[in-house]
Amino acid sequence: MLCFLDDGAGMDSNDAASVIQFGKSAKRTPESTQIGQYGNGLKSGSMRIGKDFILFTKKDVVMTCLFLSRTFHEEEGIDEVIVPLPSWNARTGEPITDNMEKFAIETELIYKYSPFKSEQEVLEQFRKIRGEKGTLVIIFNLKLMDNGEPELDVTSDPRDIQMAETPPDGTKPERRSFRAYAAVLYIDPRMRIFINGHKIQTKRLSCCLYKPRMYKYASKRFKTRAEQEVKKAEHMARIAEEKAREAESKARALELRLGGDIARESRVMLCQAQNVAITMRRDADVKKRMKEAKQQALKEPKELNFIFGVNIEQRHLDGMFIYNCSRLIKMYEKVGPQLDGGMACGGVVGVVDVPYLVLEPTHNKQDFADAKEYRHLLRAMGEHLAQYWKDVEIAQKGISKFWDDFGYLSANWNAPPSDELRYKRRRAMEIPTTIQCDMCLKWRTLPFQLSSVEQDYPDTWVCSMNPDPEQDRCDALEQKQKLPLSILKKEKSQEDKQKELTEKIRQQQERLEALQKTTPIRSQADLKKLPLEVTTRPVLENSDQLSRPQRPRSPPLPDVIKNAPSRPPGQLSRSITQQRKGPPARPAIGYSRSQSAAFSEEFNISRTQPHAVAHGRSPCTLVRPPPKPVAVGRTPPVPLQNCKSQLPPPSPKHPKLLLPPKKPPVVKQPQPSSSRKRSISTIDDELEEEVGQKKDKRKPGKQVTVKEEKDSNEVVVELTDSAGEEESAELKRAQKDKGQHVEVRVNKEWYTGRITAVEVGKKVVRWKVKFDYVPTDTTPRDRWVERGSEDVRLMRPPSPDHQSPDTQQQQREEVVAAQSSTSECVRTEPDTTASSSNETVDLLAQTLRNCLRYFLPPNFPISKKELSSMNSEELVAFPLKEYFKQYEVGLQNLCNSYQTRANAQAKACEEKLHVQEQKLAETKEKLQKLRTNIVALLQKVQEDIDINTDDELDAYIEDLITRGD
Repeated sequence: MLCFLDDGAGMDSNDAASVIQFGKSAKRTPESTQIGQYGNGLKSGSMRIGKDFILFTKKDVVMTCLFLSRTFHEEEGIDEVIVPLPSWNARTGEPITDNMEKFAIETELIYKYSPFKSEQEVLEQFRKIRGEKGTLVIIFNLKLMDNGEPELDVTSDPRDIQMAETPPDGTKPERRSFRAYAAVLYIDPRMRIFINGHKIQTKRLSCCLYKPRMYKYASKRFKTRAEQEVKKAEHMARIAEEKAREAESKARALELRLGGDIARESRVMLCQAQNVAITMRRDADVKKRMKEAKQQALKEPKELNFIFGVNIEQRHLDGMFIYNCSRLIKMYEKVGPQLDGGMACGGVVGVVDVPYLVLEPTHNKQDFADAKEYRHLLRAMGEHLAQYWKDVEIAQKGISKFWDDFGYLSANWNAPPSDELRYKRRRAMEIPTTIQCDMCLKWRTLPFQLSSVEQDYPDTWVCSMNPDPEQDRCDALEQKQKLPLSILKKEKSQEDKQKELTEKIRQQQERLEALQKTTPIRSQADLKKLPLEVTTRPVLENSDQLSRPQRPRSPPLPDVIKNAPSRPPGQLSRSITQQRKGPPARPAIGYSRSQSAAFSEEFNISRTQPHAVAHGRSPCTLVRPPPKPVAVGRTPPVPLQNCKSQLPPPSPKHPKLLLPPKKPPVVKQPQPSSSRKRSISTIDDELEEEVGQKKDKRKPGKQVTVKEEKDSNEVVVELTDSAGEEESAELKRAQKDKGQHVEVRVNKEWYTGRITAVEVGKKVVRWKVKFDYVPTDTTPRDRWVERGSEDVRLMRPPSPDHQSPDTQQQQREEVVAAQSSTSECVRTEPDTTASSSNETVDLLAQTLRNCLRYFLPPNFPISKKELSSMNSEELVAFPLKEYFKQYEVGLQNLCNSYQTRANAQAKACEEKLHVQEQKLAETKEKLQKLRTNIVALLQKVQEDIDINTDDELDAYIEDLITRGD
């Protein structure tokens, strides 16, 4: 007879009735770590070691007896299970039943087939349960072996229960001793276990090991149990949803049926139906949230904590201890290097607690239901075990020397360590004593003392016996074990190293090919794409040019070339290709190096001197001939000089030639070559910007090429005409309007602006006017208008006495241009008289008016028209302080509007980013689901496949594709 006494919560008659049902348990929840949550242990365990068992339990002054007997069913020949379940009042001892006849039959069966033959003996068993609650289980008619002896030996050791006929040598103590097995049965014991009145000293394995370390492990392979939980949760949620809908439908139907009935009974019925619907809906929502939580948990990797340490007390007791919900399932499992049978990883013990949702144990708690996932767990623990062996560096210091230090002097691995005091102290110093208080059940770590090396602690040890003053009372907090955390460092296999090396070689080859590849340069962006540093400077052909001083750059082609006369008809057919193939006979002007240097110096002076822009003037250039006249057709060729530069008046001995205005030519920029020739061509920037598409449709105009011969020291000027001179002349006349200041009427108001482009049609000429200042919310920045219309007018020009030098120069140029139409070659001298101080003041006043008019704030008291008519004295009295104040206010408002718009755009971008992140999350979820399905498919095809991470899956699929190719 075996008796198991528990001082727990006990059971009432309803709880006791559920004991005989397989799988019935009120403790089963995904987060529960309690024992007894599967509802199978009592039935299967008791029937394994005996034929009958009787249960006595107390709770809430109710005593209940449950009798389950195979002997009764065999002798009576009953196929169905009959379980007597009588109850008594704990205070009075009176039966608690509504059917005394049934109560009498149940007690009669108990008296007949149990060891207790009367009601007095039965009630005496209840008195063994001290307190008002608890449970007593008695198992009798124990299973016998072939020799007639019971399987369990309870006589050899009064303090223990052992397996009969099991030799101690070669058998793990936990496999033959119930005391040893119960000591490690729970990973964190919080109960007291007694055998024949003697308490078992329970252990926390992680506190009994030398150099313990923790390794965190995460994997998505453990899905079997989680998938079952998800299916169950989906089923429960679907049922709860159907019940909630049915209750809501009944409530709505009852409400429609009652209508306006305000009777009390009707209101009560409706209220009850609505309450039931609300309750059902809440339950459905809870089940739905549980389903969603389990579905989310299914996608997340399962995390486990592996703890490894060395068992220096008994080194032959090594292996893995695998717990499930804190209850031991498998022990001494060899993994990794331990399977080889060598000394590597010998003596190392591993501990892991697997949650219920990761792996499910079998009903007898001796194995796991999913063998494939359990093998995967052992494989992962083997990898971490090898890493632990490297981290503790036992092999590096010498395995034999390590064990010799702790007293293992024998070559026999299974031999116990030496009992010498110095070795005992050495082992005790490395592993502190951890003991559990008999009252508060807290674990206390005792400080090391030499006197406690061979000390035996009493069964009823309490906190007050602790020599540590900070832990000598039960209300002190329990100190948690501090374990160093390590990580698994996976070593690359030879195949992985070879792949990595091949990939590096391929990348280097691609980089080398990119360096050797010729890349065409078309823009500045192409330069940035080049792998090496490049320069846009031309490479010098010989070393002489390095020491030779750089020649001054020739000035841009003067505008006078645009108005140069046409070449003789005999030279019009000469093309650019013919000019490149050979040096044909052409007009040339020879000049010495000193003249060339003087010409360049004169041009540099003209570039540095500032000049005013005169709108509407026709371009013209003066050409100075050298001292030796050379005939070029009928027109003497001369050097070039820009008339816009403010140069000192030329010497009278140099005659000046003014060429008639023609269509603006295309001038090429200088390019370096071996013969030091340069071709210069330029395009009018404003014309190409504003009317580029119109110009593309017209025939090309004149092209001018200027070349400098190295040997002859001469400059060759060649001018070519194209067809359509009438259109060119019309366009040139219209182009004179470009740059003029006009006033345009927009929305019944006049605004000032400048002509930036001219478009010539068949009958009309259109101007594109860019306004100086307009309100941006009502008027565009520029507008096309017809010349001569009522909405456009030229601005009032300044008086002749107050014209700027540039304006006078422009008028003189127009006169000269008119005279040049009748004569091709007319020598004139420009008026270079210095302007007076009044003219400078007027010029400054005009500039100030333009500036004030351009930045005029909206709603300013002085209009643009009034501002344009102000003289110098009025400008001096102009309210600049108010002007700038209003301008700053307007600018601030404009900046605020930009900021508001930017904030709105930023908010829109954030919303768009949020949407994109949601899409990205959904895509990742779909990708993960696809990978999961691929792994499941591969496992069906090949059961022993082991894929833990997404990288491994990708590499495996890529390897399959490569081998298929």
